[in-house]
This record gives sequence, structure tokens and C-alpha cells, in this order.
Amino acid sequence: MKPLARCLATGLRLAWPALLLSAATLPAVAQSAACASPFTAAPAIQGRGAATALAGATVTVQGIVVGDFEGPSPALRGFYLQDEQGDGDAATSDAIFVFNADRDEVSVGQRVRVTGTVSEFQGQTQLSAQAGTLVACGSGTVAPTDLRLPFASADEAERLEGMLVRLPQTLQVTEHYQLARFGQVLLSSAGRQIQPTQTHPPGAAAQALLQAQQLDRLILDDARNAQNDDPILFARGGLPLSATNTLRGGDSVSGVVGVMTWTWAGASASGNAWRVRPIGALGGSLPAFQPTNPRPTHAPPSQGTLRVASFNVLNFFDNVAGCTGGVGGTSMACRGAGSDVSGAAAQAAQFAIEYPRQRAKTVAAIGRMNADVVGLIEIENDGHGLGSALRALVDALDAASAPGTWAALDVDARLGTPNRLGSDAIKVALIYRPARVKPVGRTAVLDSAEFVRGGDASERNRPALAQAFEQTDGARFVVAVSHLKSKGSACDTPDAGDGQGECAQVRRRAAVALRQWLATDPTATGEADLLVIGDLNAYAREEAVTAFTASGWTDLIARDEGAQASSHAFDGRWGYLDHALASASMAAQVVRAQHWAINADEPAALDYNINFKSAGLQASLYAADEFRSSDHDPVLIDLRLRRSRQPPVAGPTAPRASGPSPRRASAVRSHGPAPHRSPSGSAAPAWRATPPPRPPSPARAGGRSAGWRPPAQPRPQDRPTPSAA
Repeated sequence: MKPLARCLATGLRLAWPALLLSAATLPAVAQSAACASPFTAAPAIQGRGAATALAGATVTVQGIVVGDFEGPSPALRGFYLQDEQGDGDAATSDAIFVFNADRDEVSVGQRVRVTGTVSEFQGQTQLSAQAGTLVACGSGTVAPTDLRLPFASADEAERLEGMLVRLPQTLQVTEHYQLARFGQVLLSSAGRQIQPTQTHPPGAAAQALLQAQQLDRLILDDARNAQNDDPILFARGGLPLSATNTLRGGDSVSGVVGVMTWTWAGASASGNAWRVRPIGALGGSLPAFQPTNPRPTHAPPSQGTLRVASFNVLNFFDNVAGCTGGVGGTSMACRGAGSDVSGAAAQAAQFAIEYPRQRAKTVAAIGRMNADVVGLIEIENDGHGLGSALRALVDALDAASAPGTWAALDVDARLGTPNRLGSDAIKVALIYRPARVKPVGRTAVLDSAEFVRGGDASERNRPALAQAFEQTDGARFVVAVSHLKSKGSACDTPDAGDGQGECAQVRRRAAVALRQWLATDPTATGEADLLVIGDLNAYAREEAVTAFTASGWTDLIARDEGAQASSHAFDGRWGYLDHALASASMAAQVVRAQHWAINADEPAALDYNINFKSAGLQASLYAADEFRSSDHDPVLIDLRLRRSRQPPVAGPTAPRASGPSPRRASAVRSHGPAPHRSPSGSAAPAWRATPPPRPPSPARAGGRSAGWRPPAQPRPQDRPTPSAA
């Protein structure tokens, strides 16, 4: 046995000591005559309905122990007893849960009889054993019953309650959100389940798909019932989860044997649900998940001459105290590293550990994208200069490559007014490689009431940012970065129940306003080559997206990756919220658009956070690489731009949007004092000089651009000592 496997086996013996008990340890009240006495069979107790008809009755039952989960809380404090013969009725369960308080008296494979009171507890039929009534009657076995997904109906699983089952199909992981906390994953028979409005228009068809999906999911539980346990058992190859041994969405498992239970996972937050528990079951074992969905070894090689990326950086803040909505704005709670504990001292201590970890992952992801222009979403809204999160990120990127490799678009300096990107805690931003492109024309911000409110009385969407860029041969394009209102909280118009979630109309109105604004040439470059990127918080068939595609724009991800592409997972369903939309002329110059699957497929436990992790898990689950650097996958868009034969014709100055701005009279301002100019005449950020252009670096093997290197790791004596949360 390998050392790691030996340690794991030892851990299982400690966790389930009942597995090592022999019949000799049972109470001495057992008599051979008692084992031959009449008893009430488990199927008779269960009956055909959802609840037993014998509630309150005292009965004696006999059968084979098919699942042993005894011991004090958080264990289930009992065992599952299955009738050896069964009643031959497929509509009734042949097993029952025996609640045995804190006693530890049985092991799997034993034949026992016990007397107790019948009841329903949180939807599961059980027998509460009377102390001293358990009798050992030898040993035996039962064959597992095959359980196939999808269920024929919502109540079909009831007939298998408490029974030993086998999952003969190859099932795929469609959710692992609760893997670290509760030791559970959600399985499906048809691969990762797709978000209904990813492939269906909002309405009846989407809702019908949602209901069908509910019948094709089943939880696989590690049976320990303790929260945030160490190690995390479910991962590839039957080995614990680690930074190098992941469990990705779409990975598969087959031939699982376990007990079918209607239980929670040790806390009310996990909820009662149908769970198969293979560990502690008769004939069960630790599942060996297969790497059906391989990790990408590098970013997809660029297929064009210029790459644009969109990346939600998951609340990248470079501080955990004194956060405001814009420079000098309203005080707001900080987000990101260190923010999910209480108390200033605790937050500061956690930030000191988490922020370098988050920064290293973010830098690794951006550095390995090989992108020339990157739209950022969810970066702290604290300006653009020294002390800002945006400046900190650019400096870290330069430190990992070379000084001057990256620059940030200083929106406030270019427009001559502060806080043009809103008063929320987070904003959108643009960074770029000055050796490859330069910003031209006017920097434009859409912050009209029509856009940011989307028809509501309050601000919902963050201002959008548009900028024209010119590559070294003079070819140009315009990119707009947007972050629309999420589905997670209500707006003035209630959720219509059509599958789009909350605030669908706010997002739709904002999308229409953004499309119409871009048609007015807000960058004053006359460019018709328009690219919209960002987190629109809408799946492919929702109205915020069709507001573009119904007007001649192309959904590049749908075109190049297909309808079932994904960049995000929620509630065990997959789709893409992170978009690349192109005007007609732009679409013809996009060679390929795709997501780089480094985040959504990976368990959240592999991110930078240290809370709820033991010191061992803080070390084993973390690597300073791109994986789980965010909860969204980045979008990579490869362009091959055509240079215009004639210089671009200057378009009209972007008009002010109708209606007053929620913050200022000028709803849309796309100009300001002349920005700082580099020697080449291109606009450059006010806080750093733009170096002269240089040829692009050739790509190295593994997807890293030449000159890129991973962030330097602290010397051992400088590393903070992780502590258990």
C-alpha cells in the first residue's frame, strides 16, 4: 500500500470504528432462539407511501446492516438495516434507518434484530432503538439494487430509501460547490447540466428543461458529516483533493456502491436530500473519480495577430480597510482578501496571508493568457494611480515580466474628472501592452441614468467603459467593457419566473442603451469594428444578450464554441455569463473566441482563501498558478484586424444620453483635457510613460509568452505561518 493510501485507510478506520467491530463486542443479550422469533420486516414498516403507517408503534425488526454511521454527532448516530429477502414489491423500500443514539454496536454485514419505536424524522422513516434490545444473529449479505438516473418521477427515489444501491452508469460531476464544507458532489447522467436559458429562450421551454434536470441529479456524500474536514476525500483516483489532484466539473465516476439516504450532511445549511453514501456501506469504498475533463496545460495558442481578453478578477482589492466607492467616496465594506472575517485585527491578519495568494493567482492567469488588451471586471474602485488596486495589479504583472510591459487606461486622467467609473465598491477597467497597442481617440464612459439604472429608481449597473485601440500597423478597433446587474438580488420589477432570474429587465434595458450608445461613435474614431466584453450576468438566450444578437451583432462564443459553452457554474448548472459580442464588421475579423477553462471547473477550495481550512489544507490546496484564480473563466478573443485603406473618418461627438445622470448633469462624457502623450503621440496613462513599441514576443511552450515568469515566491523566513480558521 502506498504511504498516502495507507494514511487514508487509517483515517477511515478512525472515522468509522464500527467497521472494525466483531460480533463478540455486541451485548450479551443475544440468544439463538430470539433470532428465530417473528419480527416486523422493514418493507412492512416503510409501506408504499412517503411516510410510514406505523408511526408511534413499537416493533422488532431484523436484517443485515448495510450502512454503519453510528457514533455521536455529527455522525448520523445510527445504521441502516435491510431485510434479507425483501417483499418483492418494487414500490416499497426493503430497509430502514435505526437511530441508536450515541451507541456504537454494529458493523456492516452483521445480521441483527432490534426493538424500537417507529417515526418519521425530517422525512426519513426510522426506528428509535431501545437500549439493550439489539441482538446479534450472525452475518449475511444482500445484493445492491441498481439505481439509474434520471429518476422517472420526483418520488421514485422513495422506494430505495435506506437500501444498498449500485450506480451502474458512468456519472459526471455537475457541481462541487459543497465539496470542501460538506464532502459532497452532485452527479448527473448526461454530463454537466446546462443552464436552461443558455440553450432555450426564457419561458416554458427553459422551465421544462429545469424540471427535467431535477430528476437527473444525485448527491454523492463522503458520510463523515463533519464540516470542513481534513482531508477532503473526493478527488481524482481515490486520493484526497489537493492543488495538484483536483476534481473538475465533468469528471466521472462509475460502479459506486452505497446506501441511499434522505439526510443532511451534518448541518441544516446542507439541506435534506437524496444522498448515496459509499463509505461505511456494505461493499462500498472510496470512489475513484476519473479525469474526464482534463485540466488545460496552457492557454489556447493565439490564432490571430492580436488577442483581447475579458476577466472577472473576483473582487481584487489591495486593502481590507478604508474602502470607499471611488476616490474620496462613500465608505464601503471591503471585499476580497481578508474581508470574510470579523474585526479589524482579524481582517488585517488574514489579508496579510490571502492578498499575496490572490495576487499571485491573478497575475499567473493574466500573464499566461498571452493577451494584448484585457478588460477587467470586479476590481476595486479606488482610482488608477499609486495606492490603487489597478496600479498594484499592473505593477505585479510588470514584476512578473518586465517593467513597462503593461499599462492601465487611466480613465479619470483622460477625462479630467474623478470617479467616472461610478460610486460602487468595484468597477470595470482596461489594461494593455503598450508594445502591441496604443489607445486612440476619446476614452468614453456610459454612466447615463438610462444605463446604470436600467429603468429602476436606483443604480443597478456599473458604468461601461469604451476605448479604441490601434495596433502597430495602424489597424483599429473599439472595445467596451461592461458589468451588468447580477441575478442575486431583487430590482423594482419582480422576477418573472421565466428562467432569467432577478433584474432581467434592468439588464435588457442597459444592453439596449449600450448598443445604441456605441452606434453614436463615443470614441470619436469613426470605427465600426466594435467589441463588447464583460460579465453581462445573462446566459446566451437571455434578453440582455439577444438585445445585441437580434440587431446584427454576433455572439462570438456561441459561434466558435457552441451553444453549450460555459464560463460559470451555479446550482449545478453551467453556462456563460462572460461574453464576447461583435458588430458585423468586427465579427469578420475575429478568428476565434473561447473561454479558457481554468476556474469554473475547479473546486472553490483551491482558491486563495484560508478561512475554514486547517493549516494542512491551507498548504495542500493552494498553488500560485492560474487555477481557481476566480469563479469565472476568462474569455480569449483572437483578432486579425484589417487596416483601413483610408484614415478613419472622425465621427460626431458622443451625445449626452437622454435624462439626467444619477451623478452629474453630463450623462455621457467622452472627452476632457488632453491626456499625457507619449513620444509617438498616442494617449498614455498619466501615471506611467508609454515605452516605445517593440515586436511581440514569440510564444513559449506551455502557453507562456516569452519574458513571462511566475511571481517570485517569498523566502521561507518571509512567509507568514498559516493558521487554522
